[in-house]
Amino acid sequence: MSNLNIAKVAVLGAGVMGAQIAAHLVNARVPVLLFDLPAKEGPKNGIALKAIENLKKLSPAPFGVKDDAQYIEPANYDDDIEKLKDCDLVIEAIAERMDWKHDLYKKVSPYIADHAIFATNTSGLSITALSDGFSDELKARFCGVHFFNPPRYMHLVELIPTASTRPEIVDQLETFLTSVVGKGAVRAKDTPNFIANRVGIFSILAVIAEAQKFGLRFDEVDDLTGARLGRAKSATFRTADVVGLDTMAHVIKTMQDNLAGDPFFPVYETPAVLAGLVKQGALGQKTGAGFYKKDGKAIKVLDPKKGEYVESGAKADELIGRILKRPAPERLKLLRESQHPQAQFLWAIFRDVFHYIGVHLESIADNARDVDFAIRWGFGWNEGPFEGWQAAGWQQVAKWVQEDIEAGKALSTAPLPAWVFDGPVAEKGGVHTAEGSWSPQARKFVPRSDLPVYEKQVFRAPLAGEAGVDPRTYGRTLFETDAVRAWVDDRAGEDDVVIVSFKSKMNTIGPSVIDGLTQAIALAENDYKGVVIWQPTSLKLGNPGGAFSAGANLEEAMPAFMTGGAKGIEPFVKKFQQGMLRVKYASVPVVSAVSGIALGGGCELALHSAKRVAHIESYIGLVEVGVGLVPAGGGLKEAALRAAEAASAVNATSDLLKFVQKSFENAAMAKVSASALDARAMGYLKPSDTIVFNVHELLDIAKKEARALSASGYRPPLRVKQVPVAGRSAISTIKASLVNMRDGRFISDHDYLIASRIAEAVCGGDVEAGSLVDEEWLLKLERQAFVDLLGTQKTQERIMGMLQTGKPVRN
Repeated sequence: MSNLNIAKVAVLGAGVMGAQIAAHLVNARVPVLLFDLPAKEGPKNGIALKAIENLKKLSPAPFGVKDDAQYIEPANYDDDIEKLKDCDLVIEAIAERMDWKHDLYKKVSPYIADHAIFATNTSGLSITALSDGFSDELKARFCGVHFFNPPRYMHLVELIPTASTRPEIVDQLETFLTSVVGKGAVRAKDTPNFIANRVGIFSILAVIAEAQKFGLRFDEVDDLTGARLGRAKSATFRTADVVGLDTMAHVIKTMQDNLAGDPFFPVYETPAVLAGLVKQGALGQKTGAGFYKKDGKAIKVLDPKKGEYVESGAKADELIGRILKRPAPERLKLLRESQHPQAQFLWAIFRDVFHYIGVHLESIADNARDVDFAIRWGFGWNEGPFEGWQAAGWQQVAKWVQEDIEAGKALSTAPLPAWVFDGPVAEKGGVHTAEGSWSPQARKFVPRSDLPVYEKQVFRAPLAGEAGVDPRTYGRTLFETDAVRAWVDDRAGEDDVVIVSFKSKMNTIGPSVIDGLTQAIALAENDYKGVVIWQPTSLKLGNPGGAFSAGANLEEAMPAFMTGGAKGIEPFVKKFQQGMLRVKYASVPVVSAVSGIALGGGCELALHSAKRVAHIESYIGLVEVGVGLVPAGGGLKEAALRAAEAASAVNATSDLLKFVQKSFENAAMAKVSASALDARAMGYLKPSDTIVFNVHELLDIAKKEARALSASGYRPPLRVKQVPVAGRSAISTIKASLVNMRDGRFISDHDYLIASRIAEAVCGGDVEAGSLVDEEWLLKLERQAFVDLLGTQKTQERIMGMLQTGKPVRN
């Protein structure tokens, strides 16, 4: 495959999707031109400029750092069309009208470079029909590239080639989207709504139909079809509100217009309740009302019979909740046999989707794997529909589904295809096997893509039933305790870096984790090139439970507190600090591979590492004030050292407060980065640290960084003996601003006390400005502040509140 260097991208259309695609490309440091029509009034780029400005206000934020909006270059088709010649990829993202798209293509196609890929972000129109009128040469470079909304956060991108698209074009685009943009690429056939929307919208329509049949409320359905089924918390109707009911109606209309011969065609009728809401302009979240409506602080739900919003809160029956916790085969059997309407409803929606994907697999996808990934990544299911079917017992479930079809209980009379019951799938017990995933067209199990980009993924996204590897046991274990596992990737050429993975809840750090980490560093110093700290939980895409480390393990410290009081914790804190110094001064590089949350002690572990490799969705911060404490694992000490280093670089050591102010605010306000890019702006990541966009590449890149440091003759930093600090005058300045906040009741008296102790630690204590101190002095200030605060009643209240509720207590 020849390399395609995508140095610049043009996005055509500055609507919601086009602008957000442009924003995420800028996150990935890809220069972007954002085109739209020339404005009739004001600046000719006014439409694109307004879209760029609106991006800054969106939530969730499209940018990793809001100021990066400046890197999107606005353009219009009158003045800037020649600039298309400089672009390597052109993505069209205008409204879903075939005629509008064709008009635009006629205008831009003469200016698209001969080597450039031309792609459309349509959510369901025929890619082949869109390419009508193109030259053969442009047809060969044209395909669909369907991002999901919001593009920064949704992992799925569907790639849809036509019969004319050159295979290498799709390979090049998949490589770029996977590694540079960080997506999971699924190849779909050129059929209406492709894979994810075809199956996902059918699933929603089935839920609406079955809920009506069994008389269930919308909020009741959402409680049944969300987290309890391992799906997005927003479940069915909340998801529809978030997506937009007009958008959903449009996707359904595409199915109505293009699937007349489909055996499930009657299901594609727009539900009356949806049509009614759209007609009223109640389009969901963007209009303030849809299936749900916010009324003051209360969330109300639509009662379609009454035609009004009522109090929400209907839940799954306790019996159904217990059934849903049973193993898959037992769960489906119990749901099918129960007479409870909620159980009947759940069995029905499982059956409907199994029926649909069985009938349609051959027409919409190359293999079953692509269907499962499309639904997992595009609709937030933990388990794809084929995975669920296979886990519950392939042949038994197929038999039950066919019985319901024959009994007239299903949504279509179409029988399941023969391959479901006979041949390799039946023999293997499902569609996912060690050889690959079932392709009805090829009549065989198809292996995964072998594009070179996937060589960087030590652990590819797993599929139940496939011959995947478990990151918790993979490789050769060097040693393992209850707290950590130290191991190496035992493939040839990959076994020269020690990998340390934590086993504690949320990867918290206690004495046992420190012991394991110290042991791993000692091992590496004797026989390996470096250490990478990497957590298997980083692979849980879209799962807020994924963590690099949630910080110090307060529960592990509680026995020492119960027996020795606040002073009894001091050895715990000192051990934590010494563990961080062991990381910093190891004679081999220690690289932190950060993804998800790195809070408190997790942030401090990253700060002390030789280098950090962070996934774009990394949320890093010193948050100890939430439990009434100060960071005491060296985080404030590192802030003081970095401030002195920055001041020295510009000969400004006489004004250290200016350099320490940001770090003080970060810790005192418990600021957490909104992305890895934001963490860099906050100072938690250095400009030289690496940010990766595909979480599956995190471990491979971290190992390569450790090797590169080793190969360049890595030496740890010299121990800090003398560092200038801001001193008592800076502390007084900070405290003066804190007094104003306290007296204005913006912060409590206890907040004032905590922030004052943070100021003392980052400014080096009660010494003259510019005084020289050593690292141990700064650590002692942290440690003393931590112990003193722990002895106060209000801090103890905050800690107990956090342990009991998981939420900060304000006192």
